[in-house]
Amino acid sequence: MTSSPTASHNNAAPHTDREFVMRFTSTPRGARLARLLVGERLDAWGVPYRSPAHDTFSLITGELCANAVQHGHVPGRDFRVRLTVTAGVLRIEVTDTRTERRPADTRRPTTPPPDSETGRGLLLVEHLATRWGVKPRAGAPGKTVWAEL
Repeated sequence: MTSSPTASHNNAAPHTDREFVMRFTSTPRGARLARLLVGERLDAWGVPYRSPAHDTFSLITGELCANAVQHGHVPGRDFRVRLTVTAGVLRIEVTDTRTERRPADTRRPTTPPPDSETGRGLLLVEHLATRWGVKPRAGAPGKTVWAEL
């Protein structure tokens, strides 16, 4: 696990007010830790625990990290979380190393059968996030699923 919780000043991207980046083991425990650390970072940045924005963004983070573990897992590879605040917009990016398993359509996630116990995570993300999407991982195999609030 590696961390870079400092502000970023990358000339190729829009100015980022705050940035937190960390890699996590591709396990349920890693996904839980990612959600907890993002929640801690949000609180430190002035989005307090139990506020609607904190609760919503923590839920979105949990869903994206769980998907990275369940659908993006490659043995021996971690997933990466990048949290930024730019001009008041919270953005979470979860990157895994599995290229071939991408969400089918970010405009309308597939609704699972009523008796299914899984498959509703991206429906929650679509409903809760202001915007979300999927992009290829830059410079390596994989994908990044992102959401903004």
